[in-house]
Amino acid sequence: MPSTSSDTTENPDSVESRILDAALLQFEQFGVKKTTIEDIARRAGVDRVTVYRRLGSRDDVVRLVTAREVGNVLAELAEIPGRHDNLDDLVADIFVTVVTRWRTHTLANRMLTLEPGRVLPQLTTDGAVIFSISVAATIAALRQAVENKLLPDSSDLPVRAEIICRFVHSLILQPVGAVRLETMEELDAFARKYLVPIISG
Repeated sequence: MPSTSSDTTENPDSVESRILDAALLQFEQFGVKKTTIEDIARRAGVDRVTVYRRLGSRDDVVRLVTAREVGNVLAELAEIPGRHDNLDDLVADIFVTVVTRWRTHTLANRMLTLEPGRVLPQLTTDGAVIFSISVAATIAALRQAVENKLLPDSSDLPVRAEIICRFVHSLILQPVGAVRLETMEELDAFARKYLVPIISG
């Protein structure tokens, strides 16, 4: 059993981040179903009691890992408005970034393919928090576009943001359709033709 003597003096946020890092690697390599709290604790260099005390059960750890990965993508999105001087480029960049990040995310792909019964509820029936955070981040990006004079202000910007988020959410969960959106070029062209008009009104 790993020693936990350093756990009493280490920054709690650092310990929790280390546990989440370990859980992410464990889930990516072995899947959630085959991962135990003991596996996560061993990889993180703490004991199982520390994991339970800091983060909770395995399902709690899954939720926290998922939320952190979503947060990482949203943090990346927050930097995009400052890189563009026109709305078309901004919307296309956000759309392409979100879709490609999730399509290439090891854990997301593994869980959606091999353990959909575990991850789908977190993204659908139990996914209100994550979806709300995504909408809020999109609204923030649009507000930044307004401040940068790329978009006129409007009282229904939150509605437009939610429409875009609902489309992206659907595309991630069900990528197969009549419209080809496989390459970055196809995603970029789609965003410019169909999503920009929604945002610009």
